Amino acid sequence: MADSIRDVMTSDPSTVEASATVEEAAQLMDKEDIGNVLVVENGEVQGIVTDRDIVVRVIAKGNGPDASVREACTTDVEVLSPDDSIDDALKKMEQANVRRLPVVEDGKPVGIVALGDLAQAKDKDSALADISSASPNN
Repeated sequence: MADSIRDVMTSDPSTVEASATVEEAAQLMDKEDIGNVLVVENGEVQGIVTDRDIVVRVIAKGNGPDASVREACTTDVEVLSPDDSIDDALKKMEQANVRRLPVVEDGKPVGIVALGDLAQAKDKDSALADISSASPNN
């Protein structure tokens, strides 16, 4: 069984500069087949933007693809260290009501961990672990 976040995180997370447009962020998500990217400025994590954020915070408000990632991202994000425990991550996710957390060392992104990653680590037989480990159906 995995002990630390380092054991379950996705290393080398996709990032986008805070000054980028939501179109650039969306294109990166499409290219990488992911639903979120970390937002960085000067190499340090400043937030996270999801495909849903782009829809709800930009498109639904009548803004276009040239809107700034700053307008769409969540900036008050909890972060983890690679040495944090899985239980630490679960507590932070529950308290912040989020499904994914950036993993940082010295402010720099080194990974990302999702609720599904933690479910697989805690109980490989759970329904969430099964769903999280299944191939995408898109």
